[in-house]
Amino acid sequence: MFKIFQKLKQKWILFALLTLGGLFVAGILMVGGAAALAWTNTEAFCIGCHEMKNNVYAEYKGTIHDQNRTGVRAICSDCHVPREPVAMIKRKIQASLELYGHFISKSIDTPEKFEAKRHELATHVWTRMQETDSIECRNCHNESKMSKELQTPKAQVRHAKGKADNLTCIDCHFGIAHQEPNGPGPRELALLKAK
Repeated sequence: MFKIFQKLKQKWILFALLTLGGLFVAGILMVGGAAALAWTNTEAFCIGCHEMKNNVYAEYKGTIHDQNRTGVRAICSDCHVPREPVAMIKRKIQASLELYGHFISKSIDTPEKFEAKRHELATHVWTRMQETDSIECRNCHNESKMSKELQTPKAQVRHAKGKADNLTCIDCHFGIAHQEPNGPGPRELALLKAK
């Protein structure tokens, strides 16, 4: 009986050690994963390659999202990465594959190549934002908190029309932080797809 108890005790100790070890490894992976997600949301990470730093980041400098009277500043991830965990991870995987493809093919490694791809790249962003009802914009801009009386009469009319037409932020505000590409904008592209 004592031998059976000894073996059972050894198995429970082994089980406990394996469980604690597994929990420790899982904890390290979770903390490491969270740290990696946070790091990949930094401006330094986003402009770590010259394609981003010399093109879209250079255009962004001095825009209303970079400098404004309130001092509230939006960085790349604020506009291009959803905040909800599942959507964030999904977007980061998509972006990694997209950027890796451009990096491997060297399709945007010069200003000329980047400019040639600008409309295509912008279209991907616009389409994604239309599909998500511009959720990245809404992370900071809450319609229910907007003071209509502080908007110009023209903006009030346009916002009301946009809402009535089921438009989303990107349909009208697509040149706010980056140079507009040559070619149709997001609303025109949506109308072309609908035909």
